[in-house]
Amino acid sequence: MLELAILGLLQESPMHGYELRKELTAKLGAIRAAISYGSLYPTLRRLQAAGWITEAAETPATAEEVPALTSRRGRVVYKITAEGKERFAELIAQAGPETYDDTGFGVHFAFFARTDQATRLRILEGRRRTIEERREGLRDVLGRAAERLDAYTLELQRHGLDACEREVRWLEELIANERSGRAPTVPQPGTAGGRRDNNSPPPPGESRTERP
Repeated sequence: MLELAILGLLQESPMHGYELRKELTAKLGAIRAAISYGSLYPTLRRLQAAGWITEAAETPATAEEVPALTSRRGRVVYKITAEGKERFAELIAQAGPETYDDTGFGVHFAFFARTDQATRLRILEGRRRTIEERREGLRDVLGRAAERLDAYTLELQRHGLDACEREVRWLEELIANERSGRAPTVPQPGTAGGRRDNNSPPPPGESRTERP
């Protein structure tokens, strides 16, 4: 999934490693905990060895762009190759079970604008089945073991069930839009729709949290 995300971002413009990390965190907030220098740079080296990305140049690093306790040496800028673009097209067309879990779905959904409609629909339907199964599992736990759970564990299970139910409704809306050829509505800044309220479904891979 990190491979797909890196190739997708580098199609937009060349970037150095620290900039890539920031863009990945911004674009894939649901999996930001998994994005670290420990996983990013080995993946960059692997993509480079495969010929999918190449080094473009080195640029001076500024104090604002360098994390504490790291060197200010020149930054290597990476750009995608023609082979890398082909690899991205291959990855973005996948719609197997690995695209239905939280991380896989979040990454693929972030690049849905570059994914064909049939693939988007297969991924959305697969994700809905996955969340429906998770929802039924939580319902089963609450139905059979609620009396044996302490209040906090019970509340956590209910929170998980609530998140699943909201995501299923959100996915059903997206699937209906795909089948009718409509894109999701993008709220305009400054309008009431520009801020997600407590009744809105969570972003892909996230559970609902209370908001003021």
